[in-house]
Amino acid sequence: MTRPHRFRTAADLRVAVRDLARVHRLPLDVRARLVVSVTAVAGAAFAAGHAVRLGTTVRRASGARPGLLAVLCRPLGGEAAPLSAELPLPAEVAEDGSAVWRVPLPPADAVGDTGPEAAGPEAEGSEVEALELELLHAAARAQALAADHGRLTHELAETNSGVLALYVQLEERDERLRRAHGQTLRELEDALRPPPIAIEGLEVAVHYAPAGTDAPTGGDLYDWFALPDGSVHITVVDALGHGVTSTRSALNVTHAVRTLALEGHRLESIIGRTDEILLPFDRELMATVQLARLMPGTGELTLANGSHQPALLIRAGGGHSYLEAKGRGIGFPMAGSDEVLRERIRPGDLLVLYTDGLTESRKNPLEGERRLVRAATRHAGLPIARVPGAVAADMHTVILHPDDTLALAVRVSPRAGGGRVTAPGPR
Repeated sequence: MTRPHRFRTAADLRVAVRDLARVHRLPLDVRARLVVSVTAVAGAAFAAGHAVRLGTTVRRASGARPGLLAVLCRPLGGEAAPLSAELPLPAEVAEDGSAVWRVPLPPADAVGDTGPEAAGPEAEGSEVEALELELLHAAARAQALAADHGRLTHELAETNSGVLALYVQLEERDERLRRAHGQTLRELEDALRPPPIAIEGLEVAVHYAPAGTDAPTGGDLYDWFALPDGSVHITVVDALGHGVTSTRSALNVTHAVRTLALEGHRLESIIGRTDEILLPFDRELMATVQLARLMPGTGELTLANGSHQPALLIRAGGGHSYLEAKGRGIGFPMAGSDEVLRERIRPGDLLVLYTDGLTESRKNPLEGERRLVRAATRHAGLPIARVPGAVAADMHTVILHPDDTLALAVRVSPRAGGGRVTAPGPR
């Protein structure tokens, strides 16, 4: 550099920075940003009446390492150079307080934007002309960037349009899959239900909901069928676990119970005998069981129980009772019903058989049983197909402990020849 290293005005400093940029063949855009950045850092010193020292060091290219120009600007008033995060060309502060810019040098054989290496200020004329040249270059650069921005914006819009179309296609595909999945689940659930039966003088309906929406079934299952003597047999099973595995266990229990009942085994012996049949094939099987026999003509009810929740009887004229027979479920030690409980259901009475998912949704079985009495009493006068779903809706206003839920309602018709078993009620 031929100019002094100390400067007291911004104009002289700019000329010096441009000179060294030309000497080192820096591109115009780098030169312009370096001039603005060095002048901005020196501005505080100039405003305080201090000079600044400008210096450079050069690291020549070596092998794969590019050359590097370090430009140092140090206020001579004692304070460190103030740096702004908004400088066009970022700098760092050295230990002596100098602001340092490290600029890669162009290759020796590159053609620079500012003419030959020896070019001086006369190549561009006055500082105004140099500034105009830098501004023209900056304007051209800005125009090119704007064009790139427009092109990228257009490409992004096209990409977004394509992504949106793909998203719509995926949503349509997912909706088709959801419909197909739902249809499959409904068909599977219908296949697990016993077929409706028509019995004069008796009305039956059921509500079932699995613990999770991802599985159509669980370990709660029911079965009903007519026996040769005209009575109706009802089985309610709650197998340990959730999902398809527990469904298989519950199906095994209902099928074994149905076979034994149709063979004429006494009601009190069926639970124990079912345990003897199934346990050799499935040592992990555990299930609670409620068995009910009802003669529609007389209303005579017989109950056997294996560790299951007691049945609830709501009287048409008021009052209620829980019908609890002692016993132990399938897979429990000494499985079987210790006794059978006999009761008479009068026309208009409502019998509710259920699983623990109905009464233990708030983790308090006793409170659940009290709430069940209130819910069943409130809805006892509804058409039978609506009763189980309405009771379940009342019981599940708050669910702290989700579980498979089964509610089965039985009512003797108030009129002779009054009713028949209906298809499962609304879920």
